[in-house]
Amino acid sequence: MEGMAHPVMFEDADPYLARLREICLALPEAQEKVSHGRPNFFTKKVFAGYGAVVRGDHDPEPYARSLVFLPDAADRPALLADDRFFEPAYLGPYGWLGLDFAPAGSVEQVAWDEVAELVDASYRLTAPARLVRLLDDGDRS
Repeated sequence: MEGMAHPVMFEDADPYLARLREICLALPEAQEKVSHGRPNFFTKKVFAGYGAVVRGDHDPEPYARSLVFLPDAADRPALLADDRFFEPAYLGPYGWLGLDFAPAGSVEQVAWDEVAELVDASYRLTAPARLVRLLDDGDRS
């Protein structure tokens, strides 16, 4: 018997997801799983997700195209001062943030370098030390 399945809330062919997938899955031992109807990227723990809702708003659309990530706590206030960032429901209280891709206007206009940096930081905060070392070794090659 399966529990209540969440509806799938993303399109596999979504070009934003395709770019995010490339960034996330390039990291050591990163894998993807669908959780609560959305793609999540993880090693032992989730380090990034695609799509979010904000507290009190269960319409999945406004932030359907967004990166959910764990920033360095010191960076959080500056990120939240930027309109593109928001506090996602459920994970927000644990320090997570969302970056909405919609204001960019198109997949080409998203600052993918910035996305890669945010994902990298989130990965470093959640991945086992061994994997972070692999990442650092890779940086020097």
